[in-house]
Amino acid sequence: MSAFSSDPDLHVQDATGNGTEVDVATNLLNGDIRLSILWTQEILLTADAAEQVATALQRAAAQSRGITAATANRCETQPPIE
Repeated sequence: MSAFSSDPDLHVQDATGNGTEVDVATNLLNGDIRLSILWTQEILLTADAAEQVATALQRAAAQSRGITAATANRCETQPPIE
């Protein structure tokens, strides 16, 4: 099972129609954000597709902040180990 959760609202493919896709995923354990370009090393995006990727990254950033804040709060509320 992967710790990464992909953005379910992101459906972006290469503007040339070659099937290349973009994936934005958040690591649910530590809040890291993964931006993947699937099936190749680059992707050409239309303006609308680029905007969708940017929006997905903003959602991932918000989710990441929530994860890291929750982790920090847990660390602050637990008594130190002696």
